[in-house]
Amino acid sequence: MFEFDQYLGFLAFLVILTMGFWLMIFLVAIVPYWIGGSITELFKEKREKRKREKELKA
Repeated sequence: MFEFDQYLGFLAFLVILTMGFWLMIFLVAIVPYWIGGSITELFKEKREKRKREKELKA
């Protein structure tokens, strides 16, 4: 059977593997969504600013 040190090593490996998995899921799924939303909001703000400037000139 396993000795206690081997058991702790195995648990540490599982914890690190699990943390890496969820970090990968976060980076692949949530960060691009976040960046895309920020870019969309930036374009909306610029469009509104141009629209207001155009209305002030007219």
